[in-house]
Amino acid sequence: MGLLSGLLGLASDVDVDQVRRDLEPILIPQEEIDLAFAVIRDLFVFTDRRLILVDKQGVTGRKRSYQSIPYRSITTFSIETPGTFDHDAELKIWISGQHEPLARELSRGANIAGIQKALAEGVLGRR
Repeated sequence: MGLLSGLLGLASDVDVDQVRRDLEPILIPQEEIDLAFAVIRDLFVFTDRRLILVDKQGVTGRKRSYQSIPYRSITTFSIETPGTFDHDAELKIWISGQHEPLARELSRGANIAGIQKALAEGVLGRR
């Protein structure tokens, strides 16, 4: 695992080796996957260079949308945890050059703390 996962002391919610094989065609040379979290059917993949959001669509999930966000483009992020009567948490990421934040719902069982720590390390750990 990469530096990010070592610093955070977190285990991925999904098999990083499997995610690496699946994303091999879109990873750049020497890009390392540090952490990956499954959120419902989607994936949050933290590499040493960017955040990759994989949105699985359709009944079978074979259709996929990939969104790549370099850490340097993330200006702010927030996570709203579920309350007593709420079932889902919400993640918002503000990206430079865009007026509206990128919003994703997170299931109650999602590793909210792990996602928040990984985002903080990616954004604040810029070099």
